[in-house]
Amino acid sequence: MSKSRREFLKHSIAAGSAIAIGGCGASKVLTPSADKAIAASPQIIAGTGRAIGANNRLRIAVAGLNRRGKSHLKAWAAQANVEVAYLIDPDSRVLEDKMRILQGVVKGKFNCKGISDVREALDDKNLDAISIATPNHWHSLMTIWGAQAGKHVYVEKPMSHDIQEGRVAVAAQKKYGVVIQHGTQNRSKPEIAGLHKMIRDRKFGKLKISYGYCCKPRQGIGFKVPSVSPGNLDWNLWRGPAIIDQYHANYAHYNWHWFWESGNGDMNNQGTHQLDMANWALDEGMTHPTRVMGLGGRFLWDDQGETPNTMFAIAEYPNGQKVMFNVRNVNYSGYLRQVENEYYFEDGGKIVKNKYYAKGSDTGEEIDIPDGDVTPGGNWGSFIAACRAGDPGMANGNVMDAHKGCVMGHLMNNSYRLGKGVPFGETADRLSENPDAVEHFTKLHKIMRDGVGLAEHDFSYTVGPWLTFDPKTERHTGEYADEANALLKNKNRTGFEVPDIKDV
Repeated sequence: MSKSRREFLKHSIAAGSAIAIGGCGASKVLTPSADKAIAASPQIIAGTGRAIGANNRLRIAVAGLNRRGKSHLKAWAAQANVEVAYLIDPDSRVLEDKMRILQGVVKGKFNCKGISDVREALDDKNLDAISIATPNHWHSLMTIWGAQAGKHVYVEKPMSHDIQEGRVAVAAQKKYGVVIQHGTQNRSKPEIAGLHKMIRDRKFGKLKISYGYCCKPRQGIGFKVPSVSPGNLDWNLWRGPAIIDQYHANYAHYNWHWFWESGNGDMNNQGTHQLDMANWALDEGMTHPTRVMGLGGRFLWDDQGETPNTMFAIAEYPNGQKVMFNVRNVNYSGYLRQVENEYYFEDGGKIVKNKYYAKGSDTGEEIDIPDGDVTPGGNWGSFIAACRAGDPGMANGNVMDAHKGCVMGHLMNNSYRLGKGVPFGETADRLSENPDAVEHFTKLHKIMRDGVGLAEHDFSYTVGPWLTFDPKTERHTGEYADEANALLKNKNRTGFEVPDIKDV
């Protein structure tokens, strides 16, 4: 980083920490852990977003106020000299509740406006940024609208609900130059950045397999009868771009994750964090895989959900490196929770639970990891610093990082969605050309058979085809190209269309 940029960052953080928050929030000093900032990516266009207003105060709107949205409110309220200018939610009860909570926090300094439609906030020329914690099907459209309005964007994972709209979000950042930061918090941790730099620098030899786990216990969601949406919910705004004809209570406010029209399953829910980590470890220059396959199923729950609760997937890259991924949500006695990443190297060494194991060794060695280069302040403070600096390159988890991780998950899901049933005991035959894949899938299969208790004669896996993909055009080629390309873009409702990339 140049001295001038380092000094600018230092002074911008200092200026922000000197003044207490106004509007909807409470005062807190931002103390950076280090004076660092990442170099601007060549794929990220320098900022042209609006300058921050008087006293360096940043005005932000929070869209989506349930679960993760509550974390956004708490985080922005804790940042110095940040004003939460709008709360946005289509559920009037949720909106009223969060407005009441904030009124109690700010004690008479309440300037925040509660609204149901994000477009009203984006029309405010004095708004600096939006923070998106809505259901997945809204993420990209709000990001694109925000960029078009000159607002900086913090967007929860996954940034995109499908591949094409993520591509448009990247184009929007390039055109409008705003800061776009993805809600993948690990990107803001210097020790994790340092580990991935070591892997990319081949301190352990060449990486062979980058492995991610999204294995956390969940339960079935039952069945909810289609009905008229409740009076407190603006169903039109909740749906937005998603073509969903009929309301049922499993959509609002969390179980939308498990329907393809609104969510992406756990692969691109919790899994987005581990997908991003897996991608981060690959050699520089790797954008998207050239071949992908996914298999799995929704076992035991017999419920209304559509997305798999068990999944194994492989992505192959042009340089021969592979990403493997494991989703396992079905609970059982002795369940092993794994939300983590592992790294396997060509010489037989591996990193498991942050320890290095040499080939043939059962003894893990602690790794001395130097801090990597991140913008300080954690995921929240780094975003504020990037906005104040008008520098998209300072985002920890920028728009292109977000797109690469999301695309990998979408491709794995899409292979699964095009899959066919295969008898439970025969699935590994489809992976026979790849001994590593057979080894890792066999571990999962044993858990499902012996731990969960799935009988081989009663169950089958949905096994997706191998899909080939062109990383440059972001389109499928070869066999299954027509079916797979049809899944690159979800259809949108009138009035909520994601623009074509040429029209962004």
